[in-house]
Parts: sequence; structure tokens; C-alpha cells
Amino acid sequence: MPLADHLRELRRRFLLAALGIVVGAVAGWFLYPWFFAAINAPMEAIADRGQGAAINFGTVGGAFDMRIRLSLFIGLFVSSPWWVWQLFAFVSPGLTRKERRSTVGFGVAGAVLFVAGGALGWLVLPNAVTVLTAFTPDDAVNLIDARTYLSFFTRVMLVFGVAFLVPVVMVALNSAGVVSGRSLLKGWRWLVLCAFLFAAVANPLPDAWSMIAMAVPICALFFGAIGIAMWNDRRRARRRPS
Repeated sequence: MPLADHLRELRRRFLLAALGIVVGAVAGWFLYPWFFAAINAPMEAIADRGQGAAINFGTVGGAFDMRIRLSLFIGLFVSSPWWVWQLFAFVSPGLTRKERRSTVGFGVAGAVLFVAGGALGWLVLPNAVTVLTAFTPDDAVNLIDARTYLSFFTRVMLVFGVAFLVPVVMVALNSAGVVSGRSLLKGWRWLVLCAFLFAAVANPLPDAWSMIAMAVPICALFFGAIGIAMWNDRRRARRRPS
């Protein structure tokens, strides 16, 4: 295709992806009450135990602004299969059949692991809010800005989701011949160290047990990726002519 046709195709795929996100955001608008009730549950639990804590909308349009942001955030997640497919549909004409199968496999695995990482972050967040607000003095009230609170929730979920994508990148690099499974295995100590450093930085709770609970699944994914890479290396070695 000429360059102009490529650009027109890119524009068409971009518009279709944006339309999917808009549709997802509309769905997020209607899902907002459930989502807000879920993220507000820790605040209600704190208030029930007698400590003043609440989400604060500091401006007249603060509640509307939070609904828009939450709707867009939900829309991005709900429509992710659609806009990822648009990206794949744009690059797939330049790929071989084998490369297309590999791309679809990595895309599905990445989507599943990203959602799993976000779900783990979602499970950790309520306890994190409860523990961190417990340091509020008895004669003080913890009024958390709504935008700050939402950013805290979404940032932690995104960080966990991205962390769970690292094993997919490891397997992809191995499939491309950039790094061997044996090389990854030799660096397992650094991988474990990076997993625990990440858990220490990303973990919003101050105790060591929650950090370990976060790092262990990441380490398990790392070693799973190493196992797949070594199996892939052996399979390629068997196919080489002797």
C-alpha cells in the first residue's frame, strides 16, 4: 500500500478504537454508582468504627468531574479487547501466518494477566486504605480529596496490571530470539530482587507480609515465563538440522 493509504487506514483504525472507548465510557457512566460504592466502601468501614473519614468533593463540579474520570477509566478497560484488536488489524497485513498466531497468543495472555494484576490491586486497595487511614489522630478527620483518591486507586491497579505483563514480554523476547531461557534462568536472583523491590515500592501497606503476598505471585509468573522460554528453546533446537 502507498504511504497515503497506510495513513488513511491508521486514521480509520484510530477512529474505530476511539469510538469503542466512547461506547465503553457510556457504559462506565451507568456503572459509575456501583464502582463508586465499591471504592467508597473502605471510607464507610472507617466511619462505622467511629473515625471520621470521607471522600471530599472540594469544588462545585467535583462530583461531575469524578464521574467523568471514572467513566473514562471503566471505558478504557471495558473496550480494551476492541481497541487492541484495531491495533492488531492494522499491523496484521504485514505479518506472516505464524507471526499472526503468535501475536494473538501474546495479546490474549497479556490481556488476561493485565486484568489479573488489576484484580490483585483491587483486592489489596481496601485493606491499604483502612491501614493507612488508621494513623489519623483521634481528634482529626480524614477528608480525602476525590480526585486524589481516584488517582490512588487507578494508579495502583495500573501498576499491578503492568507488572503482570512483564512475563509476557520475557516470553516474547525469547520467541524473537533476543534472549534465551537459560540466560533468563541465570538471572533469576535479579528477577526475584526486582519483584520484591517493586512490591516494596508499590505496596501501600506498611507491613512486610502484604509485600510478600504481592511479590510471590509476580515471582511465580517470572519462573513460569522462564519455563516456557526454556521449553521453547528446546523445541527450536529439535527442529534445527543436525
